[in-house]
Amino acid sequence: MNLVIEQYTITTTPKYNFPQPTTDTILPQRFLELSLHSLRQVHNQAFQVNQQTFQQLSSLEQNPANLQLKRTPIPLKPDYHETIIAAVDTSTIKIGETSQGIIIAIRGATIWKQNRNYRYTRLGPFIFHITEDNKKEVYNTLETAYFHTSYSSSHQVTPNLMQMPTRLSSLLERWLQAMLSRTVTNGLILFDGSLTSGTIDTPVQRMKEILNIARRNGNTVLAFSKMTNLRVNGYLITDLLPEQEPPYLLETTGLQFKPPTTLLGDVYVARLNKANYAFRLDIDREIPLQDRMRALEKLIGNDLYTQSYPETLRLAHILCTFTANEVLAMQHFITRKHGIQIVNRPDMHRLLFGPFGKGEGYA
Repeated sequence: MNLVIEQYTITTTPKYNFPQPTTDTILPQRFLELSLHSLRQVHNQAFQVNQQTFQQLSSLEQNPANLQLKRTPIPLKPDYHETIIAAVDTSTIKIGETSQGIIIAIRGATIWKQNRNYRYTRLGPFIFHITEDNKKEVYNTLETAYFHTSYSSSHQVTPNLMQMPTRLSSLLERWLQAMLSRTVTNGLILFDGSLTSGTIDTPVQRMKEILNIARRNGNTVLAFSKMTNLRVNGYLITDLLPEQEPPYLLETTGLQFKPPTTLLGDVYVARLNKANYAFRLDIDREIPLQDRMRALEKLIGNDLYTQSYPETLRLAHILCTFTANEVLAMQHFITRKHGIQIVNRPDMHRLLFGPFGKGEGYA
């Protein structure tokens, strides 16, 4: 495996390098502008260090009683014809709290594998100071910058302060997904998560547009979920693996959600190598069955796997995740550039309960 170090930094110039050279950069420009503007509003204030990674947990995974898992595997054979594979992921972390709100960082990464090389583009980190006063303005500005909608126009409820990190991260992720759908041709595009939509984070029409663009460019969207709550007879669908040599797929039937939740892909269980792991896999349901299987076989023939998980998607996750050193660097930047002083307030759970105090995340 070769990971070609080609990282492209977003500036205010109109173009930057993706798999193809022409890409709209309005949204990342707005991210950068709002990031700097929000930090200027907290100049010379103190903030409490509090590193917390926000997981984009899915509240969509109800467990329908009529869900079934077909026990006959669909075998897959690697197809080694050269195919571009692209993946996208985003992450967010809370750096600390101020007297008015929270300071967060957001980053996204896209990976594409072509000619046996992995290349990547990483956007961010974008550092924001989010308060009750600016949260609606920040989100609306970013949403209208690219998607031309807003909370006020769509009659959606303004998110609370603690929802903002995942909302902003999700907005960046949808933009990156749309960019890959436009810039990749006749390839495979890997999403982190499912193709279930119908929430504020994932409006149905927005996801439909991304999938339509991908299809028009000859791409197939494959969405891998690292975790799933879907069960059959009390067992997770990813645990019900037959004794058959991988790679193979297991097909689900009867999966339906209550409106407004909408399933835009058909759900499978994918076991792609001999590691005893399997993952929920959603495939765009507008793709014909034969083309779906061909896409999976091209993925197997062109990518690497660790624990049955595509390497391209794994690298996207790694490259957007914040390390401890990066968090320290961002704290130093906030202190030096914007005069924001760090305050180490005591952890009241530890102070009151000693070794039995596990912090507010467990309260």
